[in-house]
Parts: sequence; structure tokens; C-alpha cells
Amino acid sequence: MRYVALALPMLAIVFGVAQAQNAGRPDVIGMRAAVVSGHPLATAAAYDVLRHGGNAVDAAISAAAVISVARPHMNGLGGDAFVLIYDASDGSVHALNGSGRAGARATPQFFAAQGMEAIPTYGVLSVTVPGAPRAWADALERFGTLSWAEALEPAIGYARHGIPVSARLRADIEAEATRLREDPEAFRIFMPGGEVPAFGSVLKRADLAATLEMLAEEGVDAFYSGAIAERIVLFLEAEGGLLEASDLASHTSTWTDPIETDYLGYRVLEFPPNTQGVALLEQMNIAENFDLRGMGRMSADYVHTLIELKKLAFADRDAAVTDPEFADIPLDKMLSKEYARDLAQQVDPARAASEVAPRVALREGEDDTIYLTVVDEEGNAVSLIQSLFHSFGSGRVVPGTGIVLQNRGALFSLDPEHVNVIVPGKRTYHTLNPAMVMDGDRLLLTIGTPGGDGQTQTMLRVLNDVLMFGMRPQAAIEAPRWRSYPGTRVIVEPGFAPSTIDDLRRRGHEIELRETRTPEFGNAQMILIDRETGVRITGADLRREAYAIAY
Repeated sequence: MRYVALALPMLAIVFGVAQAQNAGRPDVIGMRAAVVSGHPLATAAAYDVLRHGGNAVDAAISAAAVISVARPHMNGLGGDAFVLIYDASDGSVHALNGSGRAGARATPQFFAAQGMEAIPTYGVLSVTVPGAPRAWADALERFGTLSWAEALEPAIGYARHGIPVSARLRADIEAEATRLREDPEAFRIFMPGGEVPAFGSVLKRADLAATLEMLAEEGVDAFYSGAIAERIVLFLEAEGGLLEASDLASHTSTWTDPIETDYLGYRVLEFPPNTQGVALLEQMNIAENFDLRGMGRMSADYVHTLIELKKLAFADRDAAVTDPEFADIPLDKMLSKEYARDLAQQVDPARAASEVAPRVALREGEDDTIYLTVVDEEGNAVSLIQSLFHSFGSGRVVPGTGIVLQNRGALFSLDPEHVNVIVPGKRTYHTLNPAMVMDGDRLLLTIGTPGGDGQTQTMLRVLNDVLMFGMRPQAAIEAPRWRSYPGTRVIVEPGFAPSTIDDLRRRGHEIELRETRTPEFGNAQMILIDRETGVRITGADLRREAYAIAY
């Protein structure tokens, strides 16, 4: 299998970059194609596909399957996926919604009968239909050149023969050790021998390999109406879950169109609801009403302004974003430049707002997500994000399959008046939002990041650094960040002047300083295409395990 050869050349890349981290990673650029993902083995898999003649979609789906093995707590067959695809042949961009829906028994009345006032964060009652496998297959069928089996081949190899446990993966498993012990299958798989796996050990996933092999042989329908589906349903029914066989059998992905706004002379394309993509666009529209360039990108004025306008956009997001099949979402108003000008007037330059009304708060998103992006030799591009929601999702693994089930249903509300109230067959609100930026009809860049509610904050920071301040992608991604939470709490990375921090505190921001760059601030990745030369210029975040290859 090709995956065996991939690990060896990647070692030189990993160790070479690791030695340079303190000084900043070097720019990884290439003339023909590029890939960036949240794990080096997934990046290597995509690179291998590209070098053997595959296109961007082939490479992205193969990488998505590999990273589901390499980052098992963040994404996988039991989660959801969202994909933006740029077709260089005609300049079109297509959005593929691969999120799953609530089960047939998922009603507020069900939870009320159990005496519950909120949907549990973990466990079988938080599980919705996994949408990622169908999304992978649908993307390949429409735009790929590889067969389904070929795309899954590297992931099967890594699941069967194992992946080396990195320091990051070991730390992530250790952080969830208590919860993993609550599920016999999760405990057996991810804590072999009853211990957190050691750095440099090999984590094998025989059950997952068998599941992937069945998918490769029988097609994705095996997951939704075949033997795999039967195992999922039997497990959930025995545990008192909300999904029935018909929920899996009827699941479909949805092809739709991106939403967009003009920003700094470019077209910014985002994923439509049920994701929070509209919040990034609304933040940009409000931001245009301020002289951000004049403020300076490291100033208190700049940071304060972006924090405050984010609160306004999030108030709209929380009140409106859900499955558009179940609600009339006022996108025209939310994306209106005139509306943004009115909102900008609400930003107090001297004081942090502790509350922005009307606000119907959604549950805070977690950071356990992966993002990857590919640009191929023809200029086709993919911007893909997938997740289990919390680390290890629901905390439940379907016995004998290796499938970690997501807990995305925990984002639903039980309030009948809430826009995101749980309803059978409904998709919940999602933080996941891959993006692209167009220069007219030409692709300029792809971008995305994990980070829950921090995603749009990180993306606006990075995009401003590139589009407004002229920074290279790698430098922009490494630059110090902040992340604000509801109310006035703000966490800040090192690198800002003490006078800036003091000024922000005087304005009412409750600043928490971090000593290092951490995954709390996301794991942003980018590929920018130089408009004159066509050179692919990448940015890969060192806050987790993202790596880039270009050639």
C-alpha cells in the first residue's frame, strides 16, 4: 500500500520544520499544486494522490479519510463534513453540506419525559446522523477521478497497521482519559492496556480498518443501509438513543451555493446556514466602516473594534442560524451593507459591551475539528472541514466498528421558541465554515480553521493580515491572536505590547494572557495563488499539527 512509503519522506519535513518553529516556519510554496491539512500523514496522502494524477477533490477526500484515523478524537466516520469546491474549468464554486440530521425520536417532548431541561452534552442522546461518509462519496462522484476504494486505501492502511502517537495526540487522549473510561469500546481502543498510549507508540484500529474495507468494497450505502448501518442502529437502540434505521437510510448530502460579500475589493465566499459562515461575512461588512488599517494591526483600537463588532454579528447568528429547511433565515438583511453601517454605530470605541441584545445564546462550540485544503495543477481547489464536535464526540464508540459517534445534537435547543429547537430530520446549527476568497472570477485563496466560536475571529484576523496588511500566509497564520467569549472575557496570545493589554483592560475587557500559542486559538490553514505567477503559497498553523506540501 502507498501509505507505508508516505511516512518516511514526511519525517524529514516534520523534523526540519520542528527545528525552525521558534523562529517561525519557512514559507512552503510551489509552482504546480499545494495541500495543507491538520496532520502530516493526511498532507502526505493528498500529495501522493496529486503526484499520481489525481485532482484536488481526489486528494482532499483521501486526506479526509486519513486524518479521521490520525486525529480520531476530532473527526471521523461518525461526524459531519462541509466542503467548498472550486471548479477551474468554469470558475464556479459549489458547496456540499455533509451534516447529519436529528433522529426520528428527537423531540422536546422526549427529553421532557425524561425530566431533562437540556440535551446532554455527551452520550447517545447527543448523537445525530453522521454525514461525513456520504459527503466524501458525493464529492468524489461529482468531481473526482479516483474510485471510492482508491480514495480510502491510505486510510485503511493506517487504521490496519497503525499511526505513530505524537505528543499532541497523547496529550489529547490523556485530557479525555476519564471520559474514555466510561465507554468500554473507547477505553479499549484509545487506551490499550488501560494506559494513555506513549509518545512514539503505534495506535492500531483493526475494527475501523474492517469498517473502511467494507465501505471500500460495498460502497457508502453500506454505512447508511447495509451492515454498518445495522450495527449503528442496534447499538443506539440498545442504549436508548434517538436514531432509527430510517434516519440513516434516508440521509442525503445537499449541494447548494455559497453565500458571499465584497470585502477589500475581493469576493469572500462562505458556507450558508446551517453553518455560522454568515457571521464572518457580517463581521467583514461591519469592519468596512472603520479605518482598521489606520489603527494598526497590533493596536488596542484594532483589537477592541474587532471584538465588539464580532459581538454584534454573533447576536444575529445566535438568533437566526439553523437549518434553512425549518426556518426563514434573513440572509439578505444579515449581509446588507446598509444594515452593517447601522450596526457599526453601536460599537463604543471606549468601552467593551458586556451584552448585545437581542441574544438567544447557542451552546459554546468546542475546538475539536480538522480543516484541510488542496489546490491542484489545473487550479481546482477544495476547502474542507469536518468534526465530531467535542473531543471524541459523544464519547460512544459503536462496538466492532471503530466508529466514534459525534455529539452534534447537543447544540439543539429544547425551547420550542428557539430557532434551533430540536425536530426530527432537522440539521442543527454548526460552527464549521470553510471559506474561499475570489479575485473577480479567479480563485485567490482558500482558508479555514478549527476553533468553535473562535473560527470566524481567527479567519478575520488572518485574512486582514494578508489582504489588508500584505503579510505572507505563513506569517499571518503564526501572528499573535485573541479570542473573545460571551460577555467581556478575552484570551490573548503573547506578542501584544503591554500597553495594548493595559488599554484593552481599561476599556472593560477581561484579559487572560496565555504564555504560548495554543490550540484554543484555532489551527488555521491557507493556500494563496499568486495572481501574476500562479505560485501556490501556503500557511500551516503550528498550534496543532498542520503541515503543508507544495511542488
